[in-house]
Amino acid sequence: MKRYNKITPEGTKDVLFRECVVRRRVEDELASFFAARSYREVMTPGIEFYDVFEGLETGILPENMYKTTDQHGRLVVLRPDSTVPIARLAATRLQNLPRPIRLFYNHPVYRSNVQLTGRSDETDEFGIELLGASGLKADLEAISCAAEALERCVGRYRIEIGHADVFRSLARRLPVSEEVREDIRVAIESKNYAELSNLLDPLGDLPAAAAMRRLPRLFGGAEVFEEAAELMCGEDTLQTLGYLRTLYEALCRMGLSSEQVMVDLGLVQRNNYYTGVVFSAYVEDWGDAVLFGGRYDNLLENFGCPMPAVGFSVRVDAITGLRMMQEEPADVPDVLVHSDAGFEARGLQVLNKYAQKELRCDNSLFESREEARAYAETQGIKKIIFVSDEIEEVCL
Repeated sequence: MKRYNKITPEGTKDVLFRECVVRRRVEDELASFFAARSYREVMTPGIEFYDVFEGLETGILPENMYKTTDQHGRLVVLRPDSTVPIARLAATRLQNLPRPIRLFYNHPVYRSNVQLTGRSDETDEFGIELLGASGLKADLEAISCAAEALERCVGRYRIEIGHADVFRSLARRLPVSEEVREDIRVAIESKNYAELSNLLDPLGDLPAAAAMRRLPRLFGGAEVFEEAAELMCGEDTLQTLGYLRTLYEALCRMGLSSEQVMVDLGLVQRNNYYTGVVFSAYVEDWGDAVLFGGRYDNLLENFGCPMPAVGFSVRVDAITGLRMMQEEPADVPDVLVHSDAGFEARGLQVLNKYAQKELRCDNSLFESREEARAYAETQGIKKIIFVSDEIEEVCL
């Protein structure tokens, strides 16, 4: 029988050395920022009952969840989503808190991505949830927090905003099954124009089909709203466009440039619990979105505590990868402290003294000074402290 005791499961990896340091730094920066905005940290279990997710329009297929049973035979899953457990927590443990409730979290999520080669099944997410608040002010707070978080972590970014009701309103006007509607959504999400045409061509010149065909191309600045208004049918869709335009213009007045915030009416999130504004963020040198979120006003009703909500999640592993490409390696010790025989205790005292100066210190475990020097040269350490009756500093 083959043993798998020397590798990690598919979709996971070990995290080593410098990547650990950079990841912790990113997490600390995000935690400090969100705490300064009055968000408070919560932690949900890594294992949840399957019932927490069953029946919800999360966009997470049962076969994509890691499932097992507890000691009572009840079905449990590894956390496949961040927002749903927060909704459960808020509806039970926090239902009596004054609103709005501002929360942030930092934890991994687990999804089996069988058809997405190269995607991780374990991803680290750091996000916020603003619960019990609706309207323009709350949406602006969420998106501005997303922009500021990216500004601090990576510098250059682009946030794309859309609205869940644009697609839903058009989809309701199409005489097709729910399965075909989902196929259309997937084609728009992936900007697969050929497949989208195959799905919509049988509907002829139906206005909703014509608008749906243009949806993934409605991307850019304020001009998108003019083009969309000519295509869209229905007062509800026009009202949605009006709100999205108000939100976009408010973000521009806050100082976000046309390169930092764009409109994407083809933004159709896989998580179907979104009910209002949706947004994603991208940065240079990273193909996938590094941040995603939106408004989900109906989700908490599933847990018996209706309240509006909006939030987003940052892909910590993606931000870490970007920072590692941008920053110079900083994991080489500044100093090697070598103690001659009989001076080991004094050597550790000297090492502690240098460490208190916030220097990275390595304690030499070699017998001779020659061995210590050779080790320092191979590791790129620029200074050795030799400890005996006297303390000698040698620069390499």
